[in-house]
Amino acid sequence: MKAESHSHAIGCCDHADRSGRLSWLFTGSAFVIAAYAGDLLYPDNPMAAEISAVIGALLLAAPIVWSAVRDLFRGELHMDAPVAIAVLSALALGDFRTAGIVAFFMLLALVIETQTAKGAHGAIEALIRLTPAMARRILPAGKSEEIPASALVVGDRIRLLPGDSVPADGELILGQTTLNEATITGESIPRDKGPGDQVFAGTQNLTGAVEVRVSRIGEETALGKVRELILAAEQTKLPITRIIDQYLRYYIPVVLTLAAAVWFFTGDWNRVIAMLVVSCPCALILATPTAMVAALAAAARNGILVKNVSDLEGAARINAVIFDKTGTLTLGELGVARLAPVADISPSDLLEWSGTAEKFSKHPVAVALRKLAEQTGLLLGDPESMEETAGRGVTAQVAGSLVQCGRASWLRELGIQDPRLDAAESGDSAVYSTLFVAKDGQYVGWIGLEDQVRPEAAPALRGLVDLNIRKIAMISGDREVVTRMIADRIGCPEVQAECLPAQKVDYVRHIHAQGYRTAFIGDGVNDAPALAAGDLGIAMGAAGNDIAIHSATVALMNNDLMRIPYLIRLSRDARAAVYQNLAVAGLFILGGLILSGISWLPPVPAAIAHNLGSLIVVFNSARLIRIEHAQTEKTP
Repeated sequence: MKAESHSHAIGCCDHADRSGRLSWLFTGSAFVIAAYAGDLLYPDNPMAAEISAVIGALLLAAPIVWSAVRDLFRGELHMDAPVAIAVLSALALGDFRTAGIVAFFMLLALVIETQTAKGAHGAIEALIRLTPAMARRILPAGKSEEIPASALVVGDRIRLLPGDSVPADGELILGQTTLNEATITGESIPRDKGPGDQVFAGTQNLTGAVEVRVSRIGEETALGKVRELILAAEQTKLPITRIIDQYLRYYIPVVLTLAAAVWFFTGDWNRVIAMLVVSCPCALILATPTAMVAALAAAARNGILVKNVSDLEGAARINAVIFDKTGTLTLGELGVARLAPVADISPSDLLEWSGTAEKFSKHPVAVALRKLAEQTGLLLGDPESMEETAGRGVTAQVAGSLVQCGRASWLRELGIQDPRLDAAESGDSAVYSTLFVAKDGQYVGWIGLEDQVRPEAAPALRGLVDLNIRKIAMISGDREVVTRMIADRIGCPEVQAECLPAQKVDYVRHIHAQGYRTAFIGDGVNDAPALAAGDLGIAMGAAGNDIAIHSATVALMNNDLMRIPYLIRLSRDARAAVYQNLAVAGLFILGGLILSGISWLPPVPAAIAHNLGSLIVVFNSARLIRIEHAQTEKTP
């Protein structure tokens, strides 16, 4: 025989629906209450009250005894066996009121525990209902038809109206709108979307009527992968849970032996019944899984996917956090950081000449110039002619003048010799990605560009310091001077620059070898080896990114770095809840056994104490669901 957890106990094996269990519970309890009322109202007719007590006790005891007997025939010994023995003992002694009340409280505990725990499971299972049942597929003639969302195929075009939920992942091909993506990314602020942008199943279209080309359906969508990973994580176990499971197989025989010894020495069946009731270790079994499922649900609601529950628990022990730079602490997008014209040239002229010359280029430098011009209200004209030399620069006719933008070495090759160009190249421009500009053969200035730092990077690092993370480092393949400048800006104390991917892995392993529990945060694409090298690998921006989801142990569905301190804080709260639950469960079981053994805890109060311990555990775990991601003020 083997002992199993309470999930196989009273009524859980019985698969009756919730309303059926409640009807059974309240019908049986009504007969027991009627028995007590009969004693008061009809003292001269005790038989009617006794019959009512018998009916109520049998109704309430039936599911408990049936479950235990069925398990015994299967060669299994589950945790409801002591309760079944206690109830049968009370029935055999003719104490039908006690049998009914004990059975009532045990069944009531199951109903309350199940409904409370559903707060965590419901937050997870609600993901299933986010995808709409129907979709508007656009026909070749331009008309649309309503079809089941499950009938969509990759390549279909669908129409979304304001208020619709998105039925599949896809690319927006026509129209502008705003989508609420909180279900996928955990981000509360809606996102504006235009042609070329990705949309995800389960998100809500708020404003515009748009058309979307389907790229993923069903379980292949970001939402499908989210649900799959969360449910898989829920099935994993912590080491402490495996230890508890291992020793529970000895628990019931020990309890039965203790109960038999008490009966042998005292002959008091009430003590035995109370011991059997209070010894049912529901609270002990619920202590860990309820806390971890609640924490998984809270993390998922805030856009954090955890693949294994042990990874969630392990985040509490992290004391070293290593960040990749590009795409993690920075946006991975160039932005103009400095305009440095020569004397007698204004910054706006320098931007206008270079921006116009680069207007039709797709290079990231050109994109940054156009973005700055738009932000400053500078209207760029069209170049009269334009020629781009790959990896070197651009030559263009701008308002009748020849404008050349590119590397300093390229301008020299074009015959532009100017001491100011040489001084700029070796001076302040060294910390930037630099665009040098010439007009009509004369050097007119340089433009410094840099990868934009994420606004929440500095607050996130301060949050880690507040959590007593002992080592915070940034690692990058970029130049030393650039990497240190960004580190100084966000307050990162340690820097490793000019690292190849293999060197990043070596650095993570070096930190781990020093005794640190390390977390590596990267974008999940070119950082996959380093993500795997840490105790915890956290991939940024995993929504729609299969590589990011599969290469890390934790995936952030958005790029908000504030999720990192939130994850560690949530993990620590979950671990504390587990320890609190185990302490409460052990106290109630041990105290209950002692008190019932010395006849200070009768059967009915024992049943109430059992319920109280289980409910404290469940409610203590359920509070984790309400832990929200704190919106911290971002630095400009």
